[in-house]
Amino acid sequence: MKSDIEIAQEAVLKPIKEIAKKVGLEEENLELYGKYKAKIDVSSLRELSKTQGKLILVTAINPTPAGEGKSTISIGLADSLNQINKKTVLALREPSLGPVMGIKGGATGGGRAQVLPMEDINLHFTGDMHAITTANNALSALIDNHIHQGNELNIDSRRLIWKRVVDLNDRSLRQVVVGLGGPLQGVPRQDGFDITVASEIMAVLCLASDIQDLKKRLGRILIGYTYQREPVTVSDLAVEGALALLLKDAIKPNLVQTIEGTPALVHGGPFANIAHGCNSVLATKTALVLGEYVVTEAGFGADLGAEKFLDIKVPNLEKAPDAVVIVATIRALKMHGGIEKTELSEENVEAIKTGFANLKRHIHNIQQYKLPVVVALNEFVTDTEAEFEQLELLCQQENVVIRRASVWENGGAGGKELAEAVVEAVETNKADYQKLYEYDLSIEEKINTIITTVYGGNEAILTAKAQKQLQNFARFGWDQFPVCMAKTQYSFSDDPTLLGAPKDFSVTIREFVPKLGAGFIVALTGDVMTMPGLPKKPAALDMDIDEQGNAVGLF
Repeated sequence: MKSDIEIAQEAVLKPIKEIAKKVGLEEENLELYGKYKAKIDVSSLRELSKTQGKLILVTAINPTPAGEGKSTISIGLADSLNQINKKTVLALREPSLGPVMGIKGGATGGGRAQVLPMEDINLHFTGDMHAITTANNALSALIDNHIHQGNELNIDSRRLIWKRVVDLNDRSLRQVVVGLGGPLQGVPRQDGFDITVASEIMAVLCLASDIQDLKKRLGRILIGYTYQREPVTVSDLAVEGALALLLKDAIKPNLVQTIEGTPALVHGGPFANIAHGCNSVLATKTALVLGEYVVTEAGFGADLGAEKFLDIKVPNLEKAPDAVVIVATIRALKMHGGIEKTELSEENVEAIKTGFANLKRHIHNIQQYKLPVVVALNEFVTDTEAEFEQLELLCQQENVVIRRASVWENGGAGGKELAEAVVEAVETNKADYQKLYEYDLSIEEKINTIITTVYGGNEAILTAKAQKQLQNFARFGWDQFPVCMAKTQYSFSDDPTLLGAPKDFSVTIREFVPKLGAGFIVALTGDVMTMPGLPKKPAALDMDIDEQGNAVGLF
C-alpha cells in the first residue's frame, strides 16, 4: 500500500494560476509563492460577485485512536461536489510543525483525498506560522524591554500572562526564567513557552475581518496586570501597529489545490483545545465569494470544534452553515461501545448499538442549532455489511441521512453519494441557525448551558480561583464575551476515559484565561497542555530527504 506522501508525489499539479481561474481569480489577484502556491490579495476581490455560496461544516464524533478522518472526508467531499458539477472551494486549517514532527501528523488529508503540495503545506508553507511566532515573541521582547527601561505602566512582572511561543513540541520550554545575568540583561522573572498555534495572535488573525480589524484586536490583547491589579493591554504599550505590520502578509489566505484540482484555501490553525480550532474568517469569507459551495471543518469532535465554530466563529463570519456533516467510522463507534483497539477488526454489531450513543448526542446537538445534518461514514476495509446496516437503521430512527464514503481510496468518486445527500439537505432542509446562548448571560450561565445541552452533564464546579476571577471579569466588563471551553477532546466530559455518551457528571473549571483580542474567555478544565511534548518515537525519526530533494517519510 502506498503512503500518503507517495500518492501526493505521483499527482500532477496544475499551475496555481490555472486553479485560480476556476473560481474567477486572475494573476493580479494573486501573490505567487512559486508555481503551486499563492496568497490571495483580498482587497482586489471587490469586483467579484458578492453572492455567498453555501457553507458546509464538517465535524465528527469524539476522536479515538481508531481514527475518524475528518480532514480526509472534507477534502474528498469538496472533490465529490465538483464531480457532480457544484463549483466548490475548500477552506481548511494550516498544520503546525509540532504535531507534524511529533505524533498526530499533518492536516492535508490522506490517500486520494489530499491537498497539495502536501510536503510544503506540512512544513514551512508560506511562512504564516513563522510570522505569528515572530509577532508573538516581538511582543514578549517589547514587554520585557518596557519593564527594563523603567516600567512606566507599573506592570507587575509576577502577574504577566503573556508567554513566548515556538512552533514545535518542546516540553523543556514550558517553564523558563528570563532576564538572568545581571542588571544589563533585563529584569529576572518566570516565563514559559506555548506552541505557536496556542498563541492568542493566531486566534486573533483567524477572527479578524481585515488588517484594520486585526490591529484593533491586537491592541485589545491582555498581557498582564499592574501592581494595583488593573489590566494592561497591547494598546497600553502602543505596539499594535508594529505587530500588525509583521502580520501584513500572514493575514492573506493561501491558495493551493487538491489532487483533483479543487481550489483550497488553507489558512490559519488555532489550537482546538484552548481556541476555536477553525481556519480563518477571512479565508472562509473569500471562499464563499468564489464558490457555489464551500466545505470547511472544525477541530476535534462536534462538542468542541462545531460548538466553537457555531458560537464563536459564526457571529464573526456573519454566515452560518447551510448543512453540517458529522464524520464517523465503524471502528471508532465500536471503541465508544467499549471494544479494545486490538479487537476492532472483528465484527461486533452490539458494540455499534452501544457506541452509537456518542454519534446520537452529536446529531442532537447540531439539530439544536436548527441546522440540517448528514452523517458521513468513512469506510475501512474491516467494516462489515451487518455493521453498516445496523448503523444505517440507527440513523434512520433519528431521521438522519447516512452515506458511506471511500474518498481515501477513490477520491471524489468515492464520495458522490455523500455529496448528493449534502446538496439535497441544503436544498430541502432550510437552515435556521439558532445560537446556543446569548452573550449577555453570565459566564457561569454560558458554561452551564454548554455542559447541560451539549455535553449531557449536570453542572460546572468552579474552583475558588475561578470564582474570584469571575468577580474581577465582571468588574472589568469582560463577562459579555462568549466562552471557549478547553477540555479533553476524547470525551463529552472532562475525563478522557469516559467514552460513549456519559451522563450525570460535573465539569470542574479550574481557571479562566481572558482572550480579549480574540473576543472570548477560555475556561480551563483538567490538564490541557498548551505546549505538547514529543512521544518516545517522534514522527521526525522517519523523515528524510533524498538526493533529488524530495521529502521522504512524511506520513
